[in-house]
Order: sequence, then C-alpha cells, then structure tokens
Amino acid sequence: MRLANRAALITGGNSGIGLATARLLAAEGARVAITGRNERTLAEAAAAIGADVVTARLDVADLAAIAPVVATLAERLGRLDAVFANAGIGGQTPVGSTPIALFEEIVRVNLTAAFFTVQAAVPHLSDGGSVILNGSVHAVLGQPGYAAYGASKAGVRALTRNLASDLAARGIRVNQVTPGGTRTPIWSRIAPTEEARVELERRLSHYVPLGRLGEAEDVAQAVLYLASDDARNVTGTEIVVDGGTTGAPYGAAVFTQR
Repeated sequence: MRLANRAALITGGNSGIGLATARLLAAEGARVAITGRNERTLAEAAAAIGADVVTARLDVADLAAIAPVVATLAERLGRLDAVFANAGIGGQTPVGSTPIALFEEIVRVNLTAAFFTVQAAVPHLSDGGSVILNGSVHAVLGQPGYAAYGASKAGVRALTRNLASDLAARGIRVNQVTPGGTRTPIWSRIAPTEEARVELERRLSHYVPLGRLGEAEDVAQAVLYLASDDARNVTGTEIVVDGGTTGAPYGAAVFTQR
C-alpha cells in the first residue's frame, strides 16, 4: 500500500473528485478525513469509503471556520501527511449581468479558501508531507461566461507555485491536479436532467482529443501519485488530467472529423 500509516485530509470529500480520491487513498492504506457542507452526503460518503474515515461538516466559504475544523480533524487523525484542498464551486459570470456577490463567492470558495485551508493545515503537517490543490483547465482556456471561475483557478495555479516555495524548507511538496471535463455533480447547474447531462457530455467530448470526459477516478489517481513517495522530488507543478484538451487541442474530433 502506497500510503500505509499516512493521514490525509480532503476538503469537499463527500462527492465527485473528492469522494473518489478519499476512497482511493483509503484503499491505499491512508487514514482519511473528509469535509463537506451537507451532513447527509457526508454520511453517505463515509459509508462508501469505509475504513475508519473521519468526517466534519465544513463550508469553506466560512473562512473563519476552516482552522478549527482542520485542527480537530488533525487531532483525531494524530497528524496530517497529505492535504487535498479540493472543495470548490462552479458558476457562470457573463460580462454585463454578473452580480458582485456571485463573483466574490466563486473566488472566495475556489481560491481564498484554498489558501486558508493550507494555512490551517501547515501546523499539523508532517515535514516531507504533501499538499495538493485542485485546479482547472479553465485557468488557461478562456471560455466565455466563466470569468470568475477561470480567474479563481488561475489564482490556484499561481498559489500552487508560491506555496511550494513557502513550504520547501520543511520538505513539504505542493502540487496541483488540473482536471478537464470530468463527470462530477458540478455539472448539475447547467445539466439538471439525465437527458441534458448526456447531451452535454456528447457535445463536450468532441473537444477532447481522447474522445471522452474524464472520470473522477482519473483525477484521484493523479492525487495518489502526488501524495505518495513516488512524487518525492515533485513540487511546484501540476498534473493535467484533461484527455489532451489543453496540450493537444487540435487532435479533438471537432477539428479532425469532417
């Protein structure tokens, strides 16, 4: 087991990429703590993960609540060896019709809360530990209507590199996973029905060179690598899990099929 006797904290671990990662890290021997905003889905996630998972309700938008919850979970685990700052939200913010509150909420949850999650975890992190942030291809894609989301994830990209420098003296590695289109509940806002979801996935897959949306487990595998000793000399960088969307865009069906 690659994470035997390790302790890992995952924010937003009650669904999507966070849940898939929690299950994988637990299967690899880690003692896992997860947070989420919903008590019911936290309980369901704990049942799905099994082992001795520790849970705590946390809305990372409440920045003052982050430190005490992280401290409590670290105490219950004994220490922290890996932290996956995964909690985030989506949302469209088109120019001309976006309220200030929505823009600020997206940045607060996706960027500001990621920093304060790491800050709260640092006193409990083992030297040589691992911090992983969850980014997005939207940091570089420039998609219309997603200014706040794209800006928040671009901020995470910069944050990864700055935190890697901050924590290098303790041997703590800071890296980022960068998902492309991935099957998670984040799409429910724009595809609320099964029919809409299938159509959205069909349309999006034409822009992915490998021809499919990713699975949450694909991203979880990248997190596992970064959390493990296999990545002991990797810091200040990102693993892009997007089927080639940003690295080889002209291989996508939208360009190759006539």
